[in-house]
Amino acid sequence: MTQEKIILDGHKLLWHRERVDAWLRGERVAPITIDCALTRACTYRCVYCYGQLQENDVKRMTKDVIFRFLDDAAEIGVKAISFVSDGESTCSPHLYDAILRGRTNGLDMALGTNGYLLRDERLEEILPALTYLRFNLSAATPGRYAEIHGCDQAAFLKVVDTIRKCVTIKQESTLEVTLGLQMVLLPEFRDQILPLAGLGRDLGVDYLVIKHCSDDEQSSLGVDYSKYFDLIDLLKEAEAYSTDAYLVKAKWSKILSGGKRPYSRCYGPPLIMQLSGSGLVAPCGMLFNDRYKKYHIGNIADTSFKDLWKGERYWEVMNLISSEQFDARSMCGSLCLQHKVNEFLWELKQGLTSFSEPPCARPMHCNFI
Repeated sequence: MTQEKIILDGHKLLWHRERVDAWLRGERVAPITIDCALTRACTYRCVYCYGQLQENDVKRMTKDVIFRFLDDAAEIGVKAISFVSDGESTCSPHLYDAILRGRTNGLDMALGTNGYLLRDERLEEILPALTYLRFNLSAATPGRYAEIHGCDQAAFLKVVDTIRKCVTIKQESTLEVTLGLQMVLLPEFRDQILPLAGLGRDLGVDYLVIKHCSDDEQSSLGVDYSKYFDLIDLLKEAEAYSTDAYLVKAKWSKILSGGKRPYSRCYGPPLIMQLSGSGLVAPCGMLFNDRYKKYHIGNIADTSFKDLWKGERYWEVMNLISSEQFDARSMCGSLCLQHKVNEFLWELKQGLTSFSEPPCARPMHCNFI
């Protein structure tokens, strides 16, 4: 596992030039990737949770609604769906069927989860259908895990056991699915950085990615981005735990950004967008909250995603956030899902960069841009 094979701190638009060129020409393109949740519910109360800042009207995400969305996504040209958003999708009774439906439709499917409700007896069924399965794990001991994730200490033991089962199934069945861990890092979690790097290696997963914590424009979570700079040596030490089969990677570009954006307009959502676990369609998770209703497009429980995508409201909102009427530096939260895509598209539109030959062959998870 090398950085050339898996990109954990960057974007993959260089491998999707046809879609980007169509966007540059002003065509109404389908997203390459959609991040979404199947519910806004969650079993944990993580201290860094951005989901608490994303409250909006909840609709019932039935199996029919979810299947219609997955069918629409495949029909209009979406390439990948990741069940990663503002809720814990394992709380939905339809998760397993949704993964299989999406894969049957030809979509690349992925899941990010705390893992607590993930049913071990369904792992052999869903692992072959997933491009990646990522466990959100920000501590390496039961006590610290309970403190950080807002759950019982016993949850840590269950999740670790499930990860071990996934690794065993992958190895015994020689599956291509990538198994990863993600640490959401706040400076006060520094004591868990090296233990987590060691735990991931011991469990046999493919990678551990260490990422920043996003905050909204009011700094509701109180993230002090200046303190990340004190962790540079520790993060480099963690990356040294990497082996030929295991990668530890800090998202340096965001961790050392100071929480700042170099661009003012938001160009990314037409290519990588997010849906709330409520069914809400909005450009990104930063704009899910009801106070951002001017950017809300509709809800897939009321209207099919295909019809929303074809509708004028969808493109009115996309044009608004890419106009002078919107300033991404002050009107939404920090370091969003679209951040690296936004950086590239901003430089492309400004003439500061151009399309170059990709630095390597098609990377892993290429459709999750």
